[in-house]
Amino acid sequence: MLRGMQQLAQYKESVRTTWATGDYDAMMRQEGLYEVGSRLVKTVDVRPDEDVLDVACGTGNAAIPAAQAGARVTGLDLTPAMLLKAQERAAGLEVEWVEGDAEELPFSAERFDVVLSTFGCMFAPRHEVVADEIARVLRPGGRLGLCTWTPAGVIGEFFRVVGGYFPPDPSYVDPPLGWGEEDRVRELFEGTGIELSFSREVSVIRHASPSAAVDCYATKFGPVVLAREALDDRWPALRSDLLELFAAYDAVLPAEYLVVQGRRARRA
Repeated sequence: MLRGMQQLAQYKESVRTTWATGDYDAMMRQEGLYEVGSRLVKTVDVRPDEDVLDVACGTGNAAIPAAQAGARVTGLDLTPAMLLKAQERAAGLEVEWVEGDAEELPFSAERFDVVLSTFGCMFAPRHEVVADEIARVLRPGGRLGLCTWTPAGVIGEFFRVVGGYFPPDPSYVDPPLGWGEEDRVRELFEGTGIELSFSREVSVIRHASPSAAVDCYATKFGPVVLAREALDDRWPALRSDLLELFAAYDAVLPAEYLVVQGRRARRA
């Protein structure tokens, strides 16, 4: 058991390094993905004076528009570098930025009216632990809003191409794309008292060319930046596979994601 926890801690430390590498903010701006957080805040109908938590908030995708809507917002992320950029982006807004783990939220039970996450909590290794923690901090009658990449979408294809060059994740790491499957998400929240609904949306990611798309990920997206370094002489093969993937879409990527909405039952 102790060895397993040590391995998990080491894995999470590697995650911090991965997401601190590259320039995630620049990639998000280039690809227009900050708009997803704004859409989610509107979809969940975040209101002034509500207590809102953005789990695995990254550079503030959902936290910042929630604060702009007048909510009292806390953004939590495992990676300090992400939080520093989020704080810079949120200049003039009141947001509490907290370094912390989605699997061990440092908040009391029933603390928040709304819990959000955009392409964040899906990358925590133990999905059931994350779902239980989200349910724990959500108040009765509180609302949930998550955006997660789907396995069938182009981003799912992208992760499979990159992942094909590396050994499988250890057994204690759940596949991130599981959060993009309705049945799996239902399983994760079973017994939590959260009633779920689902929809699918597409964010169109545009690059000037397939080569420009690969260069964006290879220089700005931490997992690919580190993959390029780790693969060394195998990088040209991965680059070629990514070029083929992006060329199939003419570098205009219809990035499908699952929108998970939920409401925790009120007490009888």
